Amino acid sequence: MDGIVMLREDHKAVEKLFKEFERADDGDHRRKRELADDVIRELTAHAWIEERVFYPAAREAAPDTRDHVLESVEEHHAVLWMLSELDGLDPEDERFDAKMAVLMENVRHHVEEEESDWFPEVRKAMGRKRLLELGERMAEERHHAPRSPLDVPSAEAA
Repeated sequence: MDGIVMLREDHKAVEKLFKEFERADDGDHRRKRELADDVIRELTAHAWIEERVFYPAAREAAPDTRDHVLESVEEHHAVLWMLSELDGLDPEDERFDAKMAVLMENVRHHVEEEESDWFPEVRKAMGRKRLLELGERMAEERHHAPRSPLDVPSAEAA
């Protein structure tokens, strides 16, 4: 699978979890916790492979994407900290649903920018063969993704 297709598949999987969360019964705290845990795991691995493999390759192949990559890393920083806060938050806490709503808003914005603003530019610059090679490297790197969102490089305070 090519690298951009892989990232889009991740985006779809996370969006599906978001929709399930939005449909979950307000009183079903156990289900909301499970969904939040799935979101934390998925987004942590996703940010890891983007930062370790995809973003450096995108900057090399399409230097004009530099500002997009830097902005995306900053967006990751905010999202990873929200994920770390959700990780330890009781789903019955009155802030839990609000924190998830803000997370979803941030991630949806991030996905929209990536998919519409700069993935096409990266695809054009890299070509199919390079994107397939990149996809293989990203799949391998996913196995090394940390469990904690705060272990992703962009989570570090600057």
